[in-house]
Order: sequence, then structure tokens, then C-alpha cells
Amino acid sequence: MTERRQRFEGWIAGVGTGSGARLVLGHWERSPFGAFSDVMVEEAGGRRTLLAPTAEVAAYVAATYRFEEVAVVPVRVTAAGPRWQVAAGPLRLEFTTGRRTVLGLLLRAVPAPLGRLPAWAALLDGPARLLPGVRTRGSAGGGRREWYGAHDLRRITAARATWRDRELGALVPVEPPVAFGFGSTPRRPALVRVTTTVETARSRPRRGAGDG
Repeated sequence: MTERRQRFEGWIAGVGTGSGARLVLGHWERSPFGAFSDVMVEEAGGRRTLLAPTAEVAAYVAATYRFEEVAVVPVRVTAAGPRWQVAAGPLRLEFTTGRRTVLGLLLRAVPAPLGRLPAWAALLDGPARLLPGVRTRGSAGGGRREWYGAHDLRRITAARATWRDRELGALVPVEPPVAFGFGSTPRRPALVRVTTTVETARSRPRRGAGDG
């Protein structure tokens, strides 16, 4: 077996709502699939839904994380300064970010080439565990491994969301932690700039009897 690493660069937003539903937006500016956005929804009862823009993205994400439902729908994200708007099938989400946190300032001070390295993410996994549910490395579905390198963090100060025409309620902490994969977003709603590295295993081509 050989290993291949793929890199996704962009933003992850984690939002908790008064209804108990938690929302995770991935807004990827660069990835093996080009620029795209996807949303993971975990309802109060634990049902997990992926909203992805293409069948190819849906298959990849569903092989990496756990869902009860996967839907291929248009996912549109508009960011105008601190105001973000998301439309994804049955989901509508609007949120506003505040100033950069102290942690965000520290993360921005790390040179970008270093912050993207899986080894750096692995080094930070210990301190990250002080935040409930947060991990920077771990095992994912399909025998994959992942590393999250954070480069910036801003608090989300206001949010409004509807899911299948139902208002989800006021902005609250992301609690309990989401259970799509090995880790969650920060408990306090936040927008985090990240580089995600995914390592996948692939089989070497078999050599035939006549191969030299």
C-alpha cells in the first residue's frame, strides 16, 4: 500500500442553536475538487446530514465522516466582511463574526508554511484537547487520517438558521460536541481558518507474471 495526502484550505464555522441542532460549514477555497462549500447538520436527536454540492464531493466526504443522510444540493456561500450567508437545500444560515480572538492572533503569528504541516498540527493536538471535543489529528473513515492546522479564529457573535422551514433558535454553544468524525468545532461558536490534510491509502498496482 502507498499513501497519498490531499490538502483542503479554507474556513470552518461551527454554530450551536437553541433547538439543539449544531451546524458545521466548510468553505474551501482550494481543494482537490476546486473551490466548494459543504454543510454538516446534526439535529438534537443525533441524526446527521451532509449537504454537498456534487456527487463527487458527497462521496468523498461521506467516506471520511459519518452521516445518516447525504444530500447533493446547491450550496451557496456569500461572505461580505463579517456577515456570512449560506443557502444549502433545506438549510438557510446567516452569521456574523466579531474581532479576532487572542488565540486567533497567536495562530496568525505562526508562519503559514509551518502552520500547514501535519507535524505542526500533531504537535498542537495536546493543547487543543483543553477545548472540549477539539482535536487536531485523528483517524477518519475509510482508513484515512486527518490533520487540522488552524491559522486564524474569530468568534461568531450572532446567527440565525432555518432547517426544513423550521427556525432553529438563538445562537448557543456547540454542545454536545458534533459527532461526524473524531473531533468537533470549538464549543464557543467560531469561524476558523484551516488547512486540512487527509491521508488516504491506495494499493500498488499488482505486477503480472511477465513483468520485469
